[in-house]
Amino acid sequence: MDSSRRGFIKDALGFPTIVPAAVLGANGATPPSERITIGSIGVGRMGSGHVMGNLQKEDLRVLAICDVRESSRLRAKQVVDQKYGDTSCATYSDYRELLARPDIDAVVIATGERWHPLIGIEAARRGKHIYCEKPMAVTVQEAQALREAVRRSGVVFQFGTQQRSSHYFRFGVELVLNGKIGRLHTVAIASTGGPYKPLPPEQIVPPPAGFDYDRWLGPAPWAPYSDLRVSLHWLNIFDYGLGHIAGSWGIHDVDIAQWVNQSQYTTPISVEATGELYTDIRDTAALYDIEYKYANDVRVNMTDLYTAKKRYPQFRQGTMASVFFGDKGWVYVSREGTRTHPESLMHSFIGPNDNRVVFSNDHKRNFMDAIRSGRPTISPVEVAACDEMVCQMGHIALLRNRKLSWDPAREIFTDDPEANRMLWRPMRTPWRLDVPEVSPERRVS
Repeated sequence: MDSSRRGFIKDALGFPTIVPAAVLGANGATPPSERITIGSIGVGRMGSGHVMGNLQKEDLRVLAICDVRESSRLRAKQVVDQKYGDTSCATYSDYRELLARPDIDAVVIATGERWHPLIGIEAARRGKHIYCEKPMAVTVQEAQALREAVRRSGVVFQFGTQQRSSHYFRFGVELVLNGKIGRLHTVAIASTGGPYKPLPPEQIVPPPAGFDYDRWLGPAPWAPYSDLRVSLHWLNIFDYGLGHIAGSWGIHDVDIAQWVNQSQYTTPISVEATGELYTDIRDTAALYDIEYKYANDVRVNMTDLYTAKKRYPQFRQGTMASVFFGDKGWVYVSREGTRTHPESLMHSFIGPNDNRVVFSNDHKRNFMDAIRSGRPTISPVEVAACDEMVCQMGHIALLRNRKLSWDPAREIFTDDPEANRMLWRPMRTPWRLDVPEVSPERRVS
């Protein structure tokens, strides 16, 4: 939003997250001039959910949809137009056309992560606030570049690690921060992955009509089209990400480990890993056992669920989760709930004068509040970049099959030049990584 709009909102509100009735229109509806306008880039599996969620926000207006699949664009447009009772929702196959619109305040980026840095950098350059799905990128270099672009522009950035906006995770983290389990020494993560059945061979066929496959590939290496490649199995193809360690699930719980360890603005000092890669079209880790060590001696052990269930009895219920171990007890937390040992910790009261984390019970609302107030989001870009680096470190250590030392200040490995070469990847022409200077008229104050 331009400075005059932001100034009006701040002056009228008094408190940035509650809109007084006097500011609102009839029946408390937000006047159109004060709604946050948004465009959704990528409206498939995750992106369509974001469209539906944003349509429930009365002080937000979805103006445009972008996707490489015509069917996805038209389906999302129909939902938006039905909600608003008109046909004004625009559709695009090229994200740059959507970002060029001056009437859009913010964007939701929910494409494959190979696209996140390119779209995010362009969005930041144009002064658009960014809600970016996880993971942040496919390399450390790309995460650093997107972080720099957001910093230069001053736009609001929210990372899609929505577990921070869950009561279960917030309560579990606050139990640890207030010493309820004594000194934290280990975080165990059970993520997706495990034994698998090989997929059938690819059947190479022409891309279907209405699907811009070349743009779907984007900066990733060219590969012939197959239905198998563009199905959800792409999540475990290295050209498009890190599979279970980041994209499928892992970065969610890496983020929580960073949060509970109070290391969300830094990274571990060493990592070692073993694992087993898929042997079909998928080529990321199916099984993995990663151990990170931090400067404060806290250890984070990240494994696939199959391995975690054999090692930790807390995971035998069979769901993705984390356990925080202290010298006086432990806390188990998942999206289904929280358990503690001793059980009495479940009745702990965390008061206003105790150690608290930022309160959010709605990740999208937290993003909108940050746009209006200028306060940081609960998952800002610096945190997102560190989360990405932790996942990248684990995957590289697995491929190198050795323990690696890491310098959190310089964000490089200190003992393996080959591992450092794995911190970046070339992009397919004509795409390239760039962090352009933000023009003054686009810079957000």
